[in-house]
Amino acid sequence: MTKHSILNTLSDRLRSEALDGISTMRFPAGQVLFSAGEHCRGLPLVLGGSIKVQMTGASGHSIVLYRMGPDDICTLSIGCLMTGRGYRAEAVVEEESEAAMVPRGLFDRLMDQSAEFRLGIMESYGRRLDDLMMLVEEVAFHRMDERLEEWLQARAGQGQKLLTITHQELAVELGTAREVVSRLLKELERRGKVQLARGKIDLSGLSNSLIRT
Repeated sequence: MTKHSILNTLSDRLRSEALDGISTMRFPAGQVLFSAGEHCRGLPLVLGGSIKVQMTGASGHSIVLYRMGPDDICTLSIGCLMTGRGYRAEAVVEEESEAAMVPRGLFDRLMDQSAEFRLGIMESYGRRLDDLMMLVEEVAFHRMDERLEEWLQARAGQGQKLLTITHQELAVELGTAREVVSRLLKELERRGKVQLARGKIDLSGLSNSLIRT
């Protein structure tokens, strides 16, 4: 049985119709669910796992726009379904994931026939838009060294003392070049805030600074 909160907004009849038309799939880590330029085939409802949506610019640098976990809806797919345009970014599975695909025709019927479903979709779209606006603000108005330290501080604040991530992966998180991240990490290491090893960043210095404040 496909379980996703957006389906609970439907009447019994529409929910039965939706469950008949939805296909559920599992995806291994590393699989690309869709790429920039592809047309949207339907609306993915994430049931489990972790999927990241990222955009690559003309410079070749990438940035993570958002992540999807259990009970999330793919915001980019909502926009593509409503406008008829192709994707502007790609979705990559980070952890083995399960998703239910609502085909385009079924999505259109549910949006037309259920005000509650339509409201749920638009609320999801609005929440993600707020997150993306915050990302734009960070990229446009914050210095990269500030963004990097804040990103690391957030992980340290969650209790992560040893972060397993490459400089390239961190550059994608922040939307910059690997060389920039490497240079800024070296400066943080010089200041005693992190310790660097191959593919790992020791955040103990940041954790201690959080405790002192």
